[in-house]
Amino acid sequence: MAAGVEDQRAARGYIGGAFVELEGQERIPVLEASTGEVLAEVTEAAPGDVDRAVRTAHGALPSWSTKPADERAAVLRRWRQAMEGRAEEFATSISREVGTPIRHSRSIQVGNPLAILTHTADALTSMTLSEHLGNCLVVREPVGVVGAITPWNYPLQQVVAKVAPALAAGCTVVLKASEVAPLTAFILAETAGESGLPPGALNVLVGRGEVTGEALVTHPLVDKLSFTGSTRAGRRIAELAGSLVRPVTLELGGKSASVVLDDADLATAAKFAVYNAFLNSGQTCTALTRLVVPRARIREAEEVAAATAAKLVPGDPLDEATRLGPLASEGQLERVRGYIRLGIEEGARLICGGVEPPAGRERGYFVQPTIFSEVDPGMTIAQEEIFGPVLCIIGHDGDDHAVEIANGTPYGLAGAVWSADQQRAMAVAQRLRAGTVEVNGGAFSTEAPFGGVRQSGYGREFGRYGIEEFLAPKSLQL
Repeated sequence: MAAGVEDQRAARGYIGGAFVELEGQERIPVLEASTGEVLAEVTEAAPGDVDRAVRTAHGALPSWSTKPADERAAVLRRWRQAMEGRAEEFATSISREVGTPIRHSRSIQVGNPLAILTHTADALTSMTLSEHLGNCLVVREPVGVVGAITPWNYPLQQVVAKVAPALAAGCTVVLKASEVAPLTAFILAETAGESGLPPGALNVLVGRGEVTGEALVTHPLVDKLSFTGSTRAGRRIAELAGSLVRPVTLELGGKSASVVLDDADLATAAKFAVYNAFLNSGQTCTALTRLVVPRARIREAEEVAAATAAKLVPGDPLDEATRLGPLASEGQLERVRGYIRLGIEEGARLICGGVEPPAGRERGYFVQPTIFSEVDPGMTIAQEEIFGPVLCIIGHDGDDHAVEIANGTPYGLAGAVWSADQQRAMAVAQRLRAGTVEVNGGAFSTEAPFGGVRQSGYGREFGRYGIEEFLAPKSLQL
């Protein structure tokens, strides 16, 4: 078990700046992804615990919301320092809970949240929170108490992406962390306390969506909700929030396409697609899981993709050499294997991988890196989010057809375009219905706005755009 996260702590909730006993009696085991063994047990927060946390956040709101922006930014910067001091502890915990290879846990699972805190603090100090319009003074005020519900695949990044901008805006927060990978959230709570964040500004609970989550979503003192997770769960939250006329930010699923135009360096694009699609064992909402290539070059794409996937040998996530770890849970393993079977049944051509566990990895939640080719855009594996290391290669017959394929799912979270002509790539990128598009391998940014369209959700995270989600304009008529 990761140092610093003991059963005593994990079995409690973090309310009012301290770990406290909960009313809830249900204990949920937290399993190690690579072995299936129990790491710890957490207590599921009951509705009474949610009520206590929300009322605590409500009580802390007047003091925190009126602090000057530069003071709130200073707290975020101290919080970053506290987190950085425990970076290895965070990384190890995530590798054990989620299965992310340790070097990726350090660079991405921990590195991105640190960057988010920096960008959020910087954005806050540069924002204009009031302006004169005619005879009016328009001020932007915190929306109030925020209920944040986060997933298990990036258990630190997705928490920080919600909590940091909400706190920056002057809101207070009740976080419901995922019961699949909750231990990181308790380390985070400790570092928040070390940063000088006032008691009650951040409160942390763990539980399942239908119990703890619904109690948080429907609590009368919650003013705003921010959720990252499946489209199915997002629909439920939007339904409940809609009946209460409560604003929601939703960051949901994706089925993103990497579009390779006929003048592109196909080898580079195909390698990038495999590494991107299989990052975190494919458990990434922005994963580019559809490689859309010129039909005449499909065989070339297959060869490069298969050779690249062969280098990603599943292994122990705590081993420094591992580049592909296990999936996070048994349920996730069965889901991914089910999609692989379906792809075979649908007639897609299996290039590598399959449903059998990797050699020597029968224990834990391991799956082979899998690539299908000659995939019809209408196949289930090309339409639905698999959330595992499964890549679909699809042929296109020109730019217009490639755009049609890329836009041909219910989602719109991310995408990529490759071309030797930057302007051509940009023109195609602007035709993709997605919140984020990488052009010729452009790096992911935690400063630019992040979010989706259509069934990938609405609202934005990161930087100034993330803070704006938690501010409401008020007009003072003078």
